[in-house]
Amino acid sequence: MSYKNHRFPPQIIARAVWLYFRFPLSLRLVEEMLLERGIVVSYETIRRWCRKFGAAYAKQLRRKKPSRKDIWHLDEVVISIGGQKHWLWRAVDQDGYVLDEIVQTRRDTKAAKRLLVRLLKKQGLSPKRIIDKLRSYGAAKRDVMPAVEHRSHKGLNNRAENSHVPLRKRERMMQGFRSVGGLQRFISVFSAVRNLFVAPHQRHSALATHIHRIRAMAQWKAVTAAIA
Repeated sequence: MSYKNHRFPPQIIARAVWLYFRFPLSLRLVEEMLLERGIVVSYETIRRWCRKFGAAYAKQLRRKKPSRKDIWHLDEVVISIGGQKHWLWRAVDQDGYVLDEIVQTRRDTKAAKRLLVRLLKKQGLSPKRIIDKLRSYGAAKRDVMPAVEHRSHKGLNNRAENSHVPLRKRERMMQGFRSVGGLQRFISVFSAVRNLFVAPHQRHSALATHIHRIRAMAQWKAVTAAIA
């Protein structure tokens, strides 16, 4: 991965990628925002930048260390892909940090089990508790992690449901996603960037949030500058 042979400097490429994945903006809106700064670049070029560099940036972003005190909030949302219904299964922790997400065609025990197995493999340890609102999780949990506490109640799972909101806004703007692979690639970068910039829920003060965002931007600049 390299910036070599690109007409625009790395700072502009990184800015365009950040705008697209950090906010619910279309490629054309990112194009317009750059134009306002005197940067003339087509939305198609921005799309290629996002596809080429987005995953590379996300891979280098620092990930949160898992803990046995973590609480996993699990939820799923319907997504339109090529006019057909799919389900985006997502897991976040008690701070709203996205742990994993997977696009599946089913909303049943088998799909729930697949998410839990992926989570265990990715996190390396079981959580303190699982919270969800779908019965399929209970059956899957009994097979995958029977000793973990399980609570199933819609009112307890706002954290996971809220994590879907930014993506739903993006989906409406894009009028759906074109392929499962395209959506899976997008959300892997989208969530990594969101994890970096969104302050943990327990930090209530404006100063703490401000400091968090300053540090996040510093890390983003370091990551994007590290590409040779």
